[in-house]
Amino acid sequence: MKTDISEFIRTLEERTPGEKEFHQAVEEVIESVWDFYKMNPRYQRAKILERMVEPERVIMFRVPWVDDMGEVHINRGYRVEFNSALGPYKGGLRFHRSVTLSILKFLGFEQTFKNSLTTLPMGGGKGGSDFSPRGKSDGEIMRFCQSFMTELYRHIGPNTDVPAGDIGVGGREIGYLFGQYKRLKNEFTGVLTGKGLTWGGSLIRPEATGFGAVYFAQHMLHRLGKDIEGHTFAVSGFGNVAWGAISKINELGGKVVTISGPDGYIYDQEGISGDKVDYLLELRATNNDIVQPYADEFGAKFIEGRRPWEVAVDIAMPCATENEVNLDDAKELDKNKCFLLAEASNMGCTADAVEYLSEHMNYAPGKAVNAGGVAVSGLEMSQNSMRINWPKEEVDNRLKHIMRDIHHTCVEYGKNGNKIDYVKGANIGGFVKVADAMLAQGIV
Repeated sequence: MKTDISEFIRTLEERTPGEKEFHQAVEEVIESVWDFYKMNPRYQRAKILERMVEPERVIMFRVPWVDDMGEVHINRGYRVEFNSALGPYKGGLRFHRSVTLSILKFLGFEQTFKNSLTTLPMGGGKGGSDFSPRGKSDGEIMRFCQSFMTELYRHIGPNTDVPAGDIGVGGREIGYLFGQYKRLKNEFTGVLTGKGLTWGGSLIRPEATGFGAVYFAQHMLHRLGKDIEGHTFAVSGFGNVAWGAISKINELGGKVVTISGPDGYIYDQEGISGDKVDYLLELRATNNDIVQPYADEFGAKFIEGRRPWEVAVDIAMPCATENEVNLDDAKELDKNKCFLLAEASNMGCTADAVEYLSEHMNYAPGKAVNAGGVAVSGLEMSQNSMRINWPKEEVDNRLKHIMRDIHHTCVEYGKNGNKIDYVKGANIGGFVKVADAMLAQGIV
């Protein structure tokens, strides 16, 4: 089996040289689904896996814009429309200097499986630019967004491709993007999600990824005869995902003791709750991308240049970016008696960390844990189509049910004796629905 997988990955690497993040994402999925794939010859005959790892469409374009001083800048824009077997392409736009085609292909590939797990009619896609909003004025960000959408608008639509926000793309950027789309198309449609509440957005969308991650972790705990209440959590990041997760953990009786940024991490032994959670929103709005001011504000401990996985906690929830937990971090968490890691970031753990965590504690991957964000994006699409807005309680209840069903799918396909292989469960569960749809629709 390993030989077959190695040959598959080698062929992929030859076709897509230098795309290491994409290769990592594919290899993780292939290792989980390979046996299942081999047991179903109909998938092999139709070359389902070979087709799945090839995006249906990759769009790359230049984005020229003018700063406040009149200087012209040029960035790259991308949209990877990966798989539409289940519905319109759905996935975020990321504006960050680290954006490359490899990262967007990995994210679009993951998004296909994640969207499948939600049971909502959404395909997988991802896009963005190597432009960073950090340190830019509102006018500069508006001009960039308008230039970006002037090219992107011809490739998207409510029944074709519905982008959302991601790192660097929040409510402000979505507003500018939507305004330019409306101007160019002369129509008001649900072509973007993450919109403002007064013009088509859904309640709890900013918190949804974090809320959903905590609901998933809660189901993992229930299988162990435990609950959120009384347990300590290490959370990384301090953006929307971390903010949503921390808010929900507090609501359910848990205690969060860390946040982090590129400068280091905060250890707050008293717990990050109340006004401290509200302060995260202020901190994020400063555009400094650092967490040290939290320590100054609340007298907490700041550890420069380190990550929060060295703190002794019961549960870890990476909420920042890819590969933020490496093998040494995983071993440190295990040594400190952490017994559960729910990955709220996309591919938050390196491949060797995933292997170690799967053997030594209860681990679940991002494509299952963080699917709450895109699930509520899907609910926003439904509300836009019906021209209605559901109350917060209804959106939250639908999110709870979706995360319960995702957990059930992971258990169904990942059960191994008394233990659940959540990686295998998420990958096979997501694969089956997409594969069957691809079979039904022919060789396209």
